[in-house]
This record gives sequence, structure tokens and C-alpha cells, in this order.
Amino acid sequence: MRNAPHERPVASRDVPSAVATAPPRPLGVEPVEIDQLADTIGAQLVRVPGHGAAARVTGATLRAQHVRPGDLFAALPGTRVHGADFAAQALDAGAVAVLTDQAGVHRAGLSEHPAVLGGDVALLVHDDPRGVLGGAAARIYGNPSQRLNVLGITGTSGKTTTTYLLEAGLRAAGFTTGLVGTVETRIAGERLDSAFTTPEAPDLQALLAVMVEQGVTYVPMEVSSHALALHRVAGTRFAVGGFTNLSQDHLDFHRDLEDYFQAKALLFDGRSRREVVCTDTEWGHRLVTDDTITVATAGEGSWTATGVRAHPTGEQTFTAHGPDGLALPIRLRLPGWFNIANALLAIGMLHAAGVPTWAIERGLAEVDVPGRMERVALGQDFTAVVDYSHKPGAVSAVLDAARAQAEGDVLVVLGCGGDRDVAKRPLMGEAAARRAELLVVTDDNPRSEDPAEIRRAMIGGARDVPEGERGEVIEIGDRREAIAEAVRRAGPGDIVVVAGKGHETGQEVAGVVHPFSDREELAAALRRRLDEGSQRQTEGRRGQGDEEAR
Repeated sequence: MRNAPHERPVASRDVPSAVATAPPRPLGVEPVEIDQLADTIGAQLVRVPGHGAAARVTGATLRAQHVRPGDLFAALPGTRVHGADFAAQALDAGAVAVLTDQAGVHRAGLSEHPAVLGGDVALLVHDDPRGVLGGAAARIYGNPSQRLNVLGITGTSGKTTTTYLLEAGLRAAGFTTGLVGTVETRIAGERLDSAFTTPEAPDLQALLAVMVEQGVTYVPMEVSSHALALHRVAGTRFAVGGFTNLSQDHLDFHRDLEDYFQAKALLFDGRSRREVVCTDTEWGHRLVTDDTITVATAGEGSWTATGVRAHPTGEQTFTAHGPDGLALPIRLRLPGWFNIANALLAIGMLHAAGVPTWAIERGLAEVDVPGRMERVALGQDFTAVVDYSHKPGAVSAVLDAARAQAEGDVLVVLGCGGDRDVAKRPLMGEAAARRAELLVVTDDNPRSEDPAEIRRAMIGGARDVPEGERGEVIEIGDRREAIAEAVRRAGPGDIVVVAGKGHETGQEVAGVVHPFSDREELAAALRRRLDEGSQRQTEGRRGQGDEEAR
């Protein structure tokens, strides 16, 4: 078992919002006796209800506003508040048990609460309530991951794309699938919005139980470093675990890159029956054991790629070589060398999960991923794409892919998020300025920070690139205007990349989320340009006619 990551307090943004949408729950739950639940997680049972329904738990949540009668309410410690402060609200809503630590018991006076004294509510006390919450929720909802084939993907970049590739292969094979990730959650084809890349532990277990009820058998899932470090996937068993890559990100939460890696490595601590790892970087090599299935775009691996060919349409074709002489002809709609790595990882995971090779080939050929090198084509004579790249490595990879595709220049619109890893801002500016003929530095989600300060850090990194090695760098804070300027400057054969927000439909400024979609704004800018061009052509023809008349 590999070392656990450095323990960090829960960041304030990881405390669920009071307006969070209540997650789905299964229709049928077999009640769990409170003493059995305490034994399952090794918690001290302070008071046992005397009899009746109060002695049995039928649900779990860490949000007081989502409590239903019969629930276990998890009162967890946070950076700014303690969940025990909301215990009274949870008890009023019908919670029959509270899981917390000693600080929570004392802080809220829970042991003296009338409901506890009267024997209507039990207290489960544990030194690490967050660490055992996943196991408790899994027990309450019938250990759903043991009745599913959960395919978990972790890594800095590529998690979302890989989950879509996995789901496509599974659906091509005829399986009923779920999906859990950054863009959306899906249950047997029904779409739900995602609040986190990986839901909180009780929400995840309830979601998996709903999937079992809906006949789902396979679930591709993104597994973030936060989810692993904060035990959101505790209690979840994975049929296959996959690793994409690791580069600088989330250092506002993790102590350093090593701490970040150790969090990712938790997916491979024995909770995954099969492990598939991309070994294109040294980080991947560190995860390899005798039983690991490896994938590599260069060098040796259980799965490798040859004959990679990029097509003018943005598609790619290659041959995936696997165990026992397998050779799969693969067609991808997704451009970029990094998507060859994502596809190989998906192929290795699907094969490890028992999916037929014909279904893998058919499924991967049909995949488009929202906000990941997503084309916006309205008939313009240049390429325009939206991408979620918001870290230095991802920006470099996306712009390298754009460069390989472009007949002309590469123009990129890019910002950095506020209240996040500040060290990556100059690195992102440097990566973009080095690879694009035009970098438009703009706002992303400034959140509580001064947007101008964020842009200044990015421009500083861009200016560090020697003048002869960097493109033009301009600053336009208004993201809508920045997108419009890049579209205005684009010429035939160029590629405009609007990077950073991808699928997102809002922009957070000073604590307020304003409606904003890069896809919609890019499409609007393209329409204006096409309309203006059409108008100029019409005026030109009229002028020519007037001249002939004279």
C-alpha cells in the first residue's frame, strides 16, 4: 500500500453550498440498525435509541437542508464552520443519527440535546468522521459499487475525455451505463448536472444505488485528487482504475506536486481490482506493479499505438496494439497527441473490463466531448474550438495540437481562475505566448480576486518568453470582447482556441455567477463576422452595379 497524502484541512470551497441541489436517492433502502452501522465504521455509539424506527437508518447526507426522516447526518469539521452547528436543523428535519467528532459533540452540545437525551437520536463519534463517512453511506445504501462495474479515472488532464470514451465503448457493447464526471452525471442515458467532479461520499453512494435500481451495470467515473484526499470515494470498489498523467494543478489545496501525486495514487492502493496506467511520464511509472496494465504512446507498454495519422477534419486514426497480438484499427474524432494517450487508456480499461474489441473500435469512433477541443463551425474559413484547458500542461498540449492542425496562425483566448493555484498563472501565460501567434489575456472566473492582478501575473509569464520566440500578447479583460477580437483577427486557415472554461455556463465574479458560455459567445462572434462579411459583399455588388450604370 502506497503512502497516504499529506493531510490538509477541508478547503472552504469544499463545504457544500446551502443552495446545492439535493442529489437523487434510491427508492428502496433496507434499513440498517444503528449498532451495526457503528460496528461497520468503528464509531463509538454514545446513545442507542430505545426502539422503533429511530433505531434504523435509511439514508445519509452531510447537508442539513437535504435531511430526510431516517437519515444519518454527518456533522463534519471544516475550515470555517463545523457541521455540528447545523445539527439542530438536521434533527428537526428527522435525522435519527449524527456522525461527528468529539469537537462536534461539545460544540453543538449534542449529548445534551433533548432528542439525544430522549433516546430518539443516536450519536456516532469518530476521530475521523469524514474518513469513515463513505463506508457508512455505502453500508446504508447496500454497498452499490459491489453490484456495479465502476471504472475510475484519475490524473491531471484527460479524465473527462477518457470517461466519455469508456462510456461509448460500453454502450456500443450493449451495456446500460452510468457516468460521473465534471460535465455531467448520467444514469441510463438521463442527464444530471454535476456540482463536483466527484460527488461527496453520501451523495455518491446514493447515486450508485440509484444506478443499480435503474439497471446500470457499468459506470465510468472521474476521480479527482480532492475526492481521494477527502475520502469522497471511500466505500467505493472499482472494477478498473486508470491513471492519465500528472502536471501542476491544485497546489492551492495540495502542499506540492508530490502531495498531489500521493492523493492520485490512492486509487491504486488496492481498491481497484485491475489497474491501467499511462506511462508516458515518470509519475505513471511510479504506479506500476507486476500486475499493472500499461499504456504508452511512445516506448513499451501493454498497449501501444502505431501509424498515427492526423486528418484535416481534426480526426485521427491509428492502430492500437495490445496483449496476445491484438491490433485494433481506431478512428477518433478528437485531435491532439494527448487524445491518443486518452484513447489508449480507455482501450486498456475497456479490454480489462471484458468489453469486446469490436465494440471498442465502434464506440471510440463516435465520441465528441463537450468543451474538449469542441469545434464551433458556422461556415467560416478558419477553425474555432473551445477547450477546458486551465493548467500549464493542458494549455501546452492543446496549443501543440492546434499547431499541428493549423494551416495558418494559432490565436488563443486565455485567462486564469481566481482563488486557485497562483503559481500556475505565469506558467500558463508563458505556455500560450510561446505557442500562439496571438495571445489574448482575459478573465476566466476571477471569483473574489482582482481580475487585473490575475491578468498581470499571466502577462508577466508571457513577457518572460524572449521576444523572438513569443507571439503578440494583448490584454482584454472582458471575456466576450476578447473572444470577439480573436475572431475578428482570424484569417483563412487559422485556428482560434478559446481556452479555460470549456463546457461551463457561468462566470464567477465577486461571488456572483453570471451566465456565460464560451461556446455561445464564440458562435455569436462568428455569426457577427459572417453577417458583416455578407453585408460587405452585398454593398460591394451594389457599388459595382452603380458604377456600371454610370
